[in-house]
Amino acid sequence: MRTERKLTRLDRVFARLDREPERPALLDVPEMSRHRFALFAGTLAFYVAIVWAVLITSWLVRLDWQVMFFRPYQQWPGIHAFVDYYVVLGQRGPTAVMVAAWLGWRSWRQHTLRPLIALGVSLLLLNVTVGAAKYGMGRLGPHYATTIGSNEMWLGGDIFPSGHTANAVVTWGILAYMASTPRARRWLSALSAVTSLGVGMSTVYLGTHWLSDVLLGWAAGLLILLALPWFEPLITRTETWILGLRDRWYARRPGGAGRPVGPPVVVTPPASVQEKAPAREPVAAPRTRAPACLAPGPHTARSDRTPVTPAGSRRPPHGDRHPRNTAPAARPVSGG
Repeated sequence: MRTERKLTRLDRVFARLDREPERPALLDVPEMSRHRFALFAGTLAFYVAIVWAVLITSWLVRLDWQVMFFRPYQQWPGIHAFVDYYVVLGQRGPTAVMVAAWLGWRSWRQHTLRPLIALGVSLLLLNVTVGAAKYGMGRLGPHYATTIGSNEMWLGGDIFPSGHTANAVVTWGILAYMASTPRARRWLSALSAVTSLGVGMSTVYLGTHWLSDVLLGWAAGLLILLALPWFEPLITRTETWILGLRDRWYARRPGGAGRPVGPPVVVTPPASVQEKAPAREPVAAPRTRAPACLAPGPHTARSDRTPVTPAGSRRPPHGDRHPRNTAPAARPVSGG
């Protein structure tokens, strides 16, 4: 007899991945080209320049105070409700869930874990780099500023660089990074740039960040996206390790195989059970009844017909049956 192991949802997900172990031919993995390296170096120089300008209390700090005293939320109060909702596009939780759902669908369609792993690596880099800079420089926000004209550094704050802005650049920019075609990458890059720009300006409008915080947040997020090709070997090794761990886990399961999906397991019963169990005949497919019609000519009565076992019946044919009103032939008696 045949038994099939009931597949779980995780089994079906990995089975989808196993259908095509190789990456699709159209999947373009970005490389650290000379153009990309030049952009990375320029963005890093811009990052250092912003930090230095704030540390020495330059014209950028004076501009921060001027924008804060301007109070944009009082100048344009009609858009305050919209900005309160729009700034959510830079919060870590909601954006990570939305982008992970999209990249999860991409993983399902492309039969690879690379989109989700790339998202995890980028968020990990974001937490480490931006978090270290925030708590390392300890700048206070506009609502908690103590001295007019000062840079408010080393006072226990955590707003420099802007986490909302950096998170918007990374989470929406990863969609452009994972695009399969150059055209889609250009459109998604423009869309993520506009979205992150709006998030950064929203924080300035609400008065939760200085303008220099937003500039540094843009640079921090862009550095992470430009550096991702250096982590592609790590992403590949992580994907291979996860799939190998999955195979070993399934191999250790009781009655499991190395692959979560395969042909049904054929269970052979013991010899004693095989001798006792009668053989079962295959059941034929249901037949369609032919239209009722009578052939021309004389017809025999029902009692004169020879019983015939219909095709596909489970009842075995009986050779010892005879038409009615006839005597059965004598059976030979075997000698003892």
